[in-house]
Amino acid sequence: MKYISTRGDATRRSFCEILLEGLAPDGGLYLPEQYPKVGAETLAKWRGLAYHELAFEILSLYIDDIPAADLRALVTQTYTMQVFGTRQIVPLRALEPGVYLEALSNGPTLAFKDMAMQLLGNLFEYELARRGQTLNILGATSGDTGSAAEYAMRGKTGVNVFMLSPFGRMSPFQQAQMFSLLDANIHNIAIEGVFDDCQDIVKAVSNDLDFKRKHRIGTVNSINWARLLAQVVYYFAGYFQATTKDDEQLTFAVPTGNFGNICAGHVARMMGLPIRQLVLATNENNVLDEFFQTGTYRVRAAAETRETSSPSMDISKASNFERFVFDLLGRDAERTRELFRSVTFTITPAEFARIPGYGFVSGSSTHADRLATIRDTFARFETIIDTHTADGLKVAREHLTAGVPTIVLETALPAKFAETIVEALGREPERPAAMRGIESLPKRCEVMAADAAAVKTFIEAHA
Repeated sequence: MKYISTRGDATRRSFCEILLEGLAPDGGLYLPEQYPKVGAETLAKWRGLAYHELAFEILSLYIDDIPAADLRALVTQTYTMQVFGTRQIVPLRALEPGVYLEALSNGPTLAFKDMAMQLLGNLFEYELARRGQTLNILGATSGDTGSAAEYAMRGKTGVNVFMLSPFGRMSPFQQAQMFSLLDANIHNIAIEGVFDDCQDIVKAVSNDLDFKRKHRIGTVNSINWARLLAQVVYYFAGYFQATTKDDEQLTFAVPTGNFGNICAGHVARMMGLPIRQLVLATNENNVLDEFFQTGTYRVRAAAETRETSSPSMDISKASNFERFVFDLLGRDAERTRELFRSVTFTITPAEFARIPGYGFVSGSSTHADRLATIRDTFARFETIIDTHTADGLKVAREHLTAGVPTIVLETALPAKFAETIVEALGREPERPAAMRGIESLPKRCEVMAADAAAVKTFIEAHA
């Protein structure tokens, strides 16, 4: 299995080469040359596997430069009841008939990002030890990626983490999770701006190839293919729990801002998982919903990016979207490169006509919608959901199909967004014992202007 860039870089690379890279040298994103195809016979063999066994089977289709025994050991070490609190790892909970929540937030930081980040930490440590190298991870977070990355990488041999976040725009819980980690290899940088400013800095540093090579810069954002690949597994795991037949169709509803989580669903669908629809849910920052409604992708300026009660989706430039567009355009790298050089583009009617074949529908949600959905879910099902999951559930209900189960991907535990839960329900959500009182812990964080040069200087001083 070799990997190529969405922007046409001609070098074919192995999994472990791109594992430590992030962006391709031409600024594109890596994808496999082709998606492995999975038929009903394979699905039947995989049905009933434990989560770590399923992860091994799926990852093995994409990773052929790590010995099978080593890869099996890495996924077995990652997906344990001790780390994720349940043997199923991602158990389903039925709400109304045909509608399920898939629990993805039982990891150390209470968010779905742990599902991939825990594996990524183990893969990084393994490959760096094999090469005798070190890595400086540069990432951007709107809330959950940062803490998931830092908890996965803290104490890892040969790894430093430099995590950018938008100053003052995360929930108090999210800030405390990140800034209270005082490990020597963890560095938090709060950027005076929005998430898109942080993401732009990561890309600017990654595109400085001399600096990237000199300081061995890698990424953990979903621009890293390995992270997205790990997320593919829970689509299969959810499918097996919600169905009994290996040709049965279902729908996944996914809250998303950066298009990473739902892009993993696109990959699963391209592999042959019988997904009828992928329901994309946004908040008031509805760039992606606008695209699927109109065919126009229009990046918003920082001043237009709204601060909402589902802050991890306060994103107006979806970095993973390029992978989907590349596939949509028949893998035309020149056309993809041309489109993503601009902040606004429109897919032509002939190109956009192919989208139904990819099964995407979309919708958006507001603060009032979130409150109403949280209240309704608690009143009817005695279940408290977080604000992002509420966005997903609200939009999912707009696209239900009789006889086709819908799985809503849970984004985080409600404890991470207590202020809105109190507004909706008049009560504090439960908080795991290990997370009680974290807001009062000592914190360490550097505040900087949105300036890639300043971030580079900081990395040079602390790498």
